Amino acid sequence: MPTIDQLVEQLRKVSDPELGRNIVELGMVKDLQIDAKGLVSFTLALTIPGCPMKSQMERDARMALLAMEGVKDVKITFGAMSEEDRRKILGNNQQQLPKLNAFNKIDKVIAVLSGKGGVGKSSISALLACALARSGKKVGILDADITGPSIPRLFGLPAGGLKGNDMGILPAVTHTGIKVISTNLMVPNEDAAVIWRGPMITGTIQQFWREVLWGTLDVLLVDLPPGTSDAALTVMQTIPVNGVVLVSSPQLLANMVVRKADSMLKQLNIPVLGVVENMSYYPCPDTGKQHLIFGPSHAEELAQAVNTDVALQLPINPSIAELGDTGRIEEATQPGLEKILELI
Repeated sequence: MPTIDQLVEQLRKVSDPELGRNIVELGMVKDLQIDAKGLVSFTLALTIPGCPMKSQMERDARMALLAMEGVKDVKITFGAMSEEDRRKILGNNQQQLPKLNAFNKIDKVIAVLSGKGGVGKSSISALLACALARSGKKVGILDADITGPSIPRLFGLPAGGLKGNDMGILPAVTHTGIKVISTNLMVPNEDAAVIWRGPMITGTIQQFWREVLWGTLDVLLVDLPPGTSDAALTVMQTIPVNGVVLVSSPQLLANMVVRKADSMLKQLNIPVLGVVENMSYYPCPDTGKQHLIFGPSHAEELAQAVNTDVALQLPINPSIAELGDTGRIEEATQPGLEKILELI
């Protein structure tokens, strides 16, 4: 069983990404304990309550401690430094504090991810946003699919026209009040290609998070591009993601690449809230019989593989496709999403 001193030394390997110093040196580790069963617990005292890097620091600390022999589990609670604590560590140089937009308060960040394209991930993001907005929540969508954005078309938002000022970038707002940011709101027309390499994609996602005037949101949904490359990794490592919805379709190929995405999430210690198997079947309008157009469902099998109890099967719904194509996705309803919505 490691001693408290050994735990402290291990936590010195964890840094605050904004300040470039380890969390022990910064005085962020409070009430560190380990019990006889190997449960380590401590309070992570943040420089400010809304620190955007808190989830990353929590993940890094958890992974560092679990790597130690004898540590079976880690419980981290969040606190905040007092003004006196901040002065002791940072002096009067407030420039060292994270540059946060003072007008933003985002309670939860939920990413929508798939390992494979063409499974309806953006449609699921939009439908979740609409359902949350109808329930009275304040919702935003960050379209992180920088080179293949779909969200503006689904909501009927025109290309171009984004405005900003010294305080930040103003997002577009849909008919029901959902706030949206996307590269297709920046280009002169929606057919204009965004031909960017990785560093520009990464920088744009970070800019969307830090510089957009989101205001107060209950939930920010992040619509990710397929795969586990720059865009997805940037979101998972620099935005405090609370959970992920994995989207797939019945084909085994789609399931295989979704499990690759889950492998990345496990390494980053980000929980999967649930699996949505889209286009699972087609309900015949005449007989009601379910036709398995893309083969038998693998939703339950996939959910078990990614350690979640929530496995949803959504039908092929031509009316939703039509509403999305014409920018009227807010008129659509998709029964079956309730289990996911309860977890957001």
